[in-house]
Amino acid sequence: MRDKILVIDDDEKITSMLRRSLAFEGYTVFTANHGMDGLKQILEHDPDTVILDVMMPQLDGWEVVRRIREGGATVPVLMLTAKDEIEDRVKGLDLGADDYLVKPFALEELLARVRVLLRRKNAQKAEESSNRLQFQDIFMDLDTREVFRGAQLIELTTKEFELLHLFMQNPKRVLSRDVIMEKIWGYDYSGESNVLEVYIALLRQKTEEHGHKRMIQTVRGAGYVLRGDS
Repeated sequence: MRDKILVIDDDEKITSMLRRSLAFEGYTVFTANHGMDGLKQILEHDPDTVILDVMMPQLDGWEVVRRIREGGATVPVLMLTAKDEIEDRVKGLDLGADDYLVKPFALEELLARVRVLLRRKNAQKAEESSNRLQFQDIFMDLDTREVFRGAQLIELTTKEFELLHLFMQNPKRVLSRDVIMEKIWGYDYSGESNVLEVYIALLRQKTEEHGHKRMIQTVRGAGYVLRGDS
């Protein structure tokens, strides 16, 4: 899927030039010639990067970026300005802009800065997705420690969560009893000998509610495995 870029600038020559150049680089490009239209298009198109002019009538770029951040959007913003004043750059960055480029600018530099912002955004997406695990219809969020089966929230204790996490890190892989015990309870565990079997039963009970099929299977003589067969 192509990255989407929104250009907000009241100078038609600049928006036309950037539309052509960015499209040539393979981006999907949207344009707006004033701040209110730009805010509307952010909601409509959910761009991956915004190129935003500072000096615009009615709603200037500073107010636009302020509203973007107040609304909770984290889209990267590259601000364009005809002023090369430290105070202006600091103001834009303090309001939530990610980068700043002074007009007139070299197209090659603008494209390079856009690539940097997109790499940063994509790296952040990858990091966020790495904190979520999914196997078939089971979803686990490591940040919120929430687990869902379909749309149903499953309430798990700390140990139940850790045990399911281990299975979801190793889907379709048979885990021996010794491996599970060492990973979850530690090699020097000296409690009840059937603790694993108890927790497997609890996990099955909670994940199989509302008629869901069994996901944690027993492999006789080998251990347990997370897979979708019933």
